[in-house]
Amino acid sequence: MVVAAPRQSYLIWFSQRVGSTMLTQALEDTGIAGRPREWLEDPVGRGLTAKYGVADAVQLRDFLWREAATSIGVMGAKYGMSADLHRDLTELFAGVIPGVVDPDGRKAWAAVFPECKHVFMTRRNKLRLAVSWLRAIRSQEWHRPNRADTVVGEAPPRTSATELIDGYDRDGLEYLLVGANQREADMQDQFDRWGVVPYTVVYEDLVADYEATVRRLLDFLEIPGRADVAIPRPAFDRLADEASEAWYQRFRHSAG
Repeated sequence: MVVAAPRQSYLIWFSQRVGSTMLTQALEDTGIAGRPREWLEDPVGRGLTAKYGVADAVQLRDFLWREAATSIGVMGAKYGMSADLHRDLTELFAGVIPGVVDPDGRKAWAAVFPECKHVFMTRRNKLRLAVSWLRAIRSQEWHRPNRADTVVGEAPPRTSATELIDGYDRDGLEYLLVGANQREADMQDQFDRWGVVPYTVVYEDLVADYEATVRRLLDFLEIPGRADVAIPRPAFDRLADEASEAWYQRFRHSAG
């Protein structure tokens, strides 16, 4: 079966706790902006071909073109980039264009994501990012859906702020701060290698003016029919609580 190439595509480059799931759910909810899920993630380390039950890079491309795109030919994906992951995916996607000289890997990615635009998600307050990340690790509650049709799976039982407060870990927060900054540095290095200036979405702006931020992104992506589409309310509730604030203030005011 021949799978048609999407007319346009986009990648949302993100690190943890920058609102990427909120944003990509909003885009998917429009019904016209592709299905920008974490298609490129391989949490068990088996490789994407094994994950999706395909034989090679070409079949993987066809799977993504079929599953990550909407009927109007718009394809999207979330990309939690790291240097190692990017190297592995570039080697895999090169299988779509064997023999092509491609020193920076951009042709390999274009073979899978045609007419691709790039979106970079960030968060200004990196300490609050680290606090949110550590809270999610400790509670295993990464998202709190407020409706049944979201795409992140079943949420675990909620952990109260009282239970979490005593789990403060300065070393853990410092480690995650470094990790968040390193991920963003890796992304910026890749943008520089490709000569890409991505469209930037800032978490704090998304939270403060959700609908306008989503609409501006749809304009950047030039999604057909965007002027008439409704932007549904956010599909997730806020996770930050008293424990988050206590950890944040303790880190700011303590030397250790």
